[in-house]
Amino acid sequence: MIRAILLDIDGTLTNSQKVITPKTAEALKKAQAMGVRLVIASGRADQGLYQYADVLDMPSHHGIFVCYNGAKVMDCQTKEVYFHQPMSIEEGKAVLEHMKKFEVSPIIAKDEYMYTNDVYAGMIHKNIGSDEIFNVIQYESRGNFFILCEKRDLAAFADFPIEKILTAGEPEYLRDHWQEMGAPFRDTLSCMFTAPFYYEFTAKNVDKAKAIDTAFTKLGYTADEMIAFGDAENDISMLEYAGIGVAMGNATEAVKAIADEITLSNDEDGIAESLYKHIEGLR
Repeated sequence: MIRAILLDIDGTLTNSQKVITPKTAEALKKAQAMGVRLVIASGRADQGLYQYADVLDMPSHHGIFVCYNGAKVMDCQTKEVYFHQPMSIEEGKAVLEHMKKFEVSPIIAKDEYMYTNDVYAGMIHKNIGSDEIFNVIQYESRGNFFILCEKRDLAAFADFPIEKILTAGEPEYLRDHWQEMGAPFRDTLSCMFTAPFYYEFTAKNVDKAKAIDTAFTKLGYTADEMIAFGDAENDISMLEYAGIGVAMGNATEAVKAIADEITLSNDEDGIAESLYKHIEGLR
């Protein structure tokens, strides 16, 4: 019996226009009304998740946020925190100091602010070989409702634990330099791509699966009572952990390879179609 639905956002819960379609929203709200817990698991900060949770009425049903790719888990209704594992101050400073060697924009957050070196240095391509250019600083700050702030030396400024250090850059540049960027921290931090233009750092062993397991064990749920949906590398641990791991039709080949099943794409209501099969009476 499914008691929890775990959802990535971009490329999964939302379609290509970055919205939750009516069919998917209806299926998820009906599942929630039947007693199933909804979980949004994302790299975003918690304040960036409410815009999606509100569409699904999660704040009225004790929906769960897994933020910063697993560094923090909280009840979006009561704001009770079930799990929190940021990097230490020393680890954060070391990463930010190392990033000075590379042509990337480091991004960190604290409270309502997002900090970076240059708020005007955000124009990059979305994919290798793509002609599409977008403002990644605007995308990240507006998507999480952050107020932007510049700091010339982030390493000197960051005297607080950091949930996530995001580095944004040209996809081709990151492809060529990610190993060098992550090399000093391979044994002490979690380092991964979360998009072709994002390479990020979190505390050691922090991922969506560990966060979900830690929080939901306390809440009385087991992995075999969960179904998870995702499309990208940072969703793999969650899909492998859940009793049913579902790759979207638009997912990367690596995600499809580990999934228990593949559903339709995020533009074809893949979540709803899969849930109709697994939750009796939902359609």
